[in-house]
Amino acid sequence: MSTRVSLSELLNAFEWASADGPFENLAYVSRESGQISLVSDFDDTGDDPPEDADDDTLYLMVPSKTELDLGRSLALEFTAQELPDCSGKVRGFFAKPGAYAKFKDLLAERGSLEAWYAYEASGVERALRAWAAENDIELTEGAL
Repeated sequence: MSTRVSLSELLNAFEWASADGPFENLAYVSRESGQISLVSDFDDTGDDPPEDADDDTLYLMVPSKTELDLGRSLALEFTAQELPDCSGKVRGFFAKPGAYAKFKDLLAERGSLEAWYAYEASGVERALRAWAAENDIELTEGAL
Protein backbone atom coordinates (compact mmCIF):
# COMPACT_ATOMS: atom_id res chain seq x y z
CA MET A 1 0.00 0.00 0.00
CA SER A 2 1.46 3.33 -1.00
CA THR A 3 1.62 6.47 1.09
CA ARG A 4 -0.37 9.46 -0.18
CA VAL A 5 1.31 12.87 -0.12
CA SER A 6 0.24 16.17 -1.64
CA LEU A 7 2.62 17.24 -4.42
CA SER A 8 2.48 20.85 -3.21
CA GLU A 9 3.38 19.78 0.34
CA LEU A 10 6.25 17.66 -0.99
CA LEU A 11 7.50 20.61 -3.06
CA ASN A 12 7.38 22.82 0.06
CA ALA A 13 9.28 20.18 2.05
CA PHE A 14 11.86 19.93 -0.74
CA GLU A 15 12.39 23.72 -0.67
CA TRP A 16 12.70 23.57 3.13
CA ALA A 17 15.29 20.78 2.94
CA SER A 18 17.18 22.62 0.17
CA ALA A 19 17.41 25.99 1.95
CA ASP A 20 20.93 27.38 2.19
CA GLY A 21 22.20 28.92 5.36
CA PRO A 22 24.26 28.37 8.47
CA PHE A 23 21.72 25.80 9.70
CA GLU A 24 20.32 22.48 8.61
CA ASN A 25 16.73 21.92 7.57
CA LEU A 26 15.33 18.41 7.24
CA ALA A 27 11.93 17.15 6.18
CA TYR A 28 10.46 13.73 6.91
CA VAL A 29 7.50 11.92 5.37
CA SER A 30 5.65 9.43 7.52
CA ARG A 31 5.24 6.23 5.51
CA GLU A 32 2.06 5.50 7.49
CA SER A 33 0.17 8.80 7.35
CA GLY A 34 1.94 10.81 4.64
CA GLN A 35 2.34 13.66 7.13
CA ILE A 36 5.42 15.80 6.55
CA SER A 37 7.51 17.12 9.45
CA LEU A 38 9.75 20.14 8.83
CA VAL A 39 12.72 20.19 11.21
CA SER A 40 15.38 22.89 11.62
CA ASP A 41 18.34 23.23 13.92
CA PHE A 42 18.17 27.03 13.47
CA ASP A 43 15.41 27.78 15.95
CA ASP A 44 12.13 26.43 17.27
CA THR A 45 10.00 27.38 14.24
CA GLY A 46 10.06 23.85 12.79
CA ASP A 47 8.66 20.61 14.12
CA ASP A 48 10.51 18.32 16.48
CA PRO A 49 12.03 15.39 14.61
CA PRO A 50 9.78 12.34 14.65
CA GLU A 51 10.79 10.01 17.47
CA ASP A 52 11.75 7.20 15.07
CA ALA A 53 12.99 9.44 12.24
CA ASP A 54 16.04 7.25 11.69
CA ASP A 55 13.85 4.19 10.99
CA ASP A 56 13.45 4.19 7.21
CA THR A 57 10.59 1.71 7.44
CA LEU A 58 8.59 4.45 9.20
CA TYR A 59 9.95 7.71 7.74
CA LEU A 60 11.57 8.92 4.57
CA MET A 61 13.83 11.94 4.56
CA VAL A 62 12.82 14.32 1.77
CA PRO A 63 15.83 14.84 -0.49
CA SER A 64 17.42 18.22 -1.08
CA LYS A 65 18.38 19.83 -4.38
CA THR A 66 21.93 18.52 -3.94
CA GLU A 67 20.78 14.96 -3.27
CA LEU A 68 18.68 14.95 -6.44
CA ASP A 69 21.54 16.50 -8.47
CA LEU A 70 19.44 19.50 -9.46
CA GLY A 71 22.15 22.10 -9.34
CA ARG A 72 24.96 22.20 -11.83
CA SER A 73 23.65 19.44 -14.10
CA LEU A 74 20.24 21.08 -14.52
CA ALA A 75 21.84 24.45 -15.29
CA LEU A 76 24.12 22.84 -17.88
CA GLU A 77 21.19 21.01 -19.50
CA PHE A 78 19.23 24.25 -19.72
CA THR A 79 22.17 26.09 -21.22
CA ALA A 80 22.77 23.37 -23.81
CA GLN A 81 19.12 23.55 -24.89
CA GLU A 82 18.40 27.26 -24.65
CA LEU A 83 21.77 29.04 -24.97
CA PRO A 84 24.14 26.56 -26.65
CA ASP A 85 26.57 29.34 -27.58
CA CYS A 86 27.09 29.94 -23.83
CA SER A 87 27.70 26.30 -22.81
CA GLY A 88 31.47 26.65 -22.39
CA LYS A 89 31.12 29.87 -20.43
CA VAL A 90 28.55 28.34 -18.07
CA ARG A 91 30.69 25.21 -17.53
CA GLY A 92 33.48 27.60 -16.55
CA PHE A 93 31.17 29.32 -14.04
CA PHE A 94 30.52 26.00 -12.31
CA ALA A 95 34.21 25.27 -11.93
CA LYS A 96 34.47 28.08 -9.34
CA PRO A 97 32.55 29.42 -6.34
CA GLY A 98 29.76 31.88 -7.06
CA ALA A 99 28.55 30.01 -10.12
CA TYR A 100 24.82 30.58 -9.62
CA ALA A 101 25.15 34.34 -9.31
CA LYS A 102 27.17 34.47 -12.53
CA PHE A 103 24.80 32.04 -14.24
CA LYS A 104 21.74 34.08 -13.29
CA ASP A 105 23.44 37.32 -14.34
CA LEU A 106 24.13 35.80 -17.75
CA LEU A 107 20.53 34.61 -18.02
CA ALA A 108 19.26 38.08 -17.10
CA GLU A 109 21.51 39.64 -19.75
CA ARG A 110 20.20 37.20 -22.34
CA GLY A 111 16.54 37.59 -21.31
CA SER A 112 16.32 33.93 -20.26
CA LEU A 113 15.83 34.17 -16.51
CA GLU A 114 12.08 33.42 -16.55
CA ALA A 115 12.66 30.48 -18.92
CA TRP A 116 15.28 29.16 -16.48
CA TYR A 117 12.90 29.38 -13.53
CA ALA A 118 10.25 27.43 -15.45
CA TYR A 119 12.82 24.83 -16.55
CA GLU A 120 14.15 24.50 -13.01
CA ALA A 121 10.64 24.08 -11.55
CA SER A 122 9.85 21.42 -14.14
CA GLY A 123 13.12 19.60 -13.37
CA VAL A 124 12.40 19.66 -9.64
CA GLU A 125 8.89 18.31 -10.16
CA ARG A 126 10.14 15.51 -12.45
CA ALA A 127 12.84 14.53 -9.94
CA LEU A 128 10.42 14.55 -7.00
CA ARG A 129 7.87 12.50 -8.92
CA ALA A 130 10.59 9.93 -9.70
CA TRP A 131 11.74 9.92 -6.06
CA ALA A 132 8.15 9.45 -4.88
CA ALA A 133 7.58 6.55 -7.30
CA GLU A 134 10.82 4.86 -6.15
CA ASN A 135 9.64 5.14 -2.55
CA ASP A 136 6.05 4.00 -3.10
CA ILE A 137 4.55 7.43 -2.49
CA GLU A 138 1.39 8.34 -4.35
CA LEU A 139 1.33 12.04 -5.14
CA THR A 140 -1.97 13.90 -5.11
CA GLU A 141 -2.49 17.24 -6.78
CA GLY A 142 -4.56 18.83 -4.02
CA ALA A 143 -4.27 18.98 -0.27
CA LEU A 144 -5.03 15.77 1.58
